[in-house]
Amino acid sequence: MLRNGLEPWHLLVLAIVVIVLFGSKKLPDTARALGRSMRILKSEAKAMKEETGTEDTAPTPVEPPPATRG
Repeated sequence: MLRNGLEPWHLLVLAIVVIVLFGSKKLPDTARALGRSMRILKSEAKAMKEETGTEDTAPTPVEPPPATRG
């Protein structure tokens, strides 16, 4: 049954179903909203990666050596 996953005709049928369900007028707005969401997700993931990267490379405070008795 599922030998190679999706074949080209599967994608064609899926595209037709999406056009029928949402209509051709809503598709550009939906695609635009999806693009914005992906951009926001990408920028947030990058910010989180930079935030965790700076914590790892931050210098650790050095304690002075213990005083000797003498």
